[in-house]
Amino acid sequence: MTQPLISAIICTHNRASYLGGAIASLLGQTYPTYEIIVVDNASTDDTQAVVGAFLPQPVTYLYESTLGLSTARNRGAAIARGRILAYLDDDAEASPHWLAALAEVFEQYPEAAIAGGHVSLIWPQGMTAPRWLSPTLSESLGTYDLGTAIRLITTPGQTPRGLNYAVKKSFLDTVGGFDPQLGRVGKNLLSNEELHLTQQALAAGLEVLYVPQAQVAHNVAPERLRRSWFLRRSWWQGISECYREQVAETLTLGRVRVRGTCLLRGLVKAVRHWPDPALRFENLVYAYGQLGYVLSGLRHLLPRPGTKRAEDFLA
Repeated sequence: MTQPLISAIICTHNRASYLGGAIASLLGQTYPTYEIIVVDNASTDDTQAVVGAFLPQPVTYLYESTLGLSTARNRGAAIARGRILAYLDDDAEASPHWLAALAEVFEQYPEAAIAGGHVSLIWPQGMTAPRWLSPTLSESLGTYDLGTAIRLITTPGQTPRGLNYAVKKSFLDTVGGFDPQLGRVGKNLLSNEELHLTQQALAAGLEVLYVPQAQVAHNVAPERLRRSWFLRRSWWQGISECYREQVAETLTLGRVRVRGTCLLRGLVKAVRHWPDPALRFENLVYAYGQLGYVLSGLRHLLPRPGTKRAEDFLA
């Protein structure tokens, strides 16, 4: 049986210090038929030099001047020759059998459109998880573990992490690629582009899979071990969820009202768990994300002169 070509794609923006490890992990794959594409998304650091240090090994370098992770992913997909597009973050390192595990699951499940695997964390040298970091919050750093068996994903909220994310090129072409209005742009933390793609796959009757053997380790940058990063990340998550509902035309004042209730619930739980630093902070972060959603939703829905009345949007 001919093994399909896989395009392993790294989209990078100003992460030269981590990029070399990501590329090296791809060059060490056991899967025999793959290409490596590095999309430099308007970097201003030594990204090009890092890629150049690996030449003449088979690494394709591509510069994309329009800032945005989804734009960079789509640019990589446009030149990719593989039937499967395997996206690895620029600060992650793939296990040697990563591509082999992904190829095998797409062969076993012909209706699969998307697959992704287990993600562990690499802590900065000399640092460990702080006392205020709960297991739930660590998911914001990229951890993803749904067990030791292949699992069908039936709810978009459990979609594979973007740092370890493979998609059939034919499906991505069908839906028009990643939504460029979702996904990180520069320093903002807008997200949900993978979740949106998973929604589209499930709506089309296709399969999304968790593949525990497709393992990736994610480097935790020191700045992500500050409370302010988690608050900012949650704020943008709320905005991302609100925007995704705008795209799907499901955003209503009724949904905003529900999120307002969730905000209050998060604050109450934070007070209730005040003696526990991890649970206290987890609930404060949750509440802050709900606030981001509520304010974004109200900005979108509240009437302006010549527009519909607010009650027209009620669920």
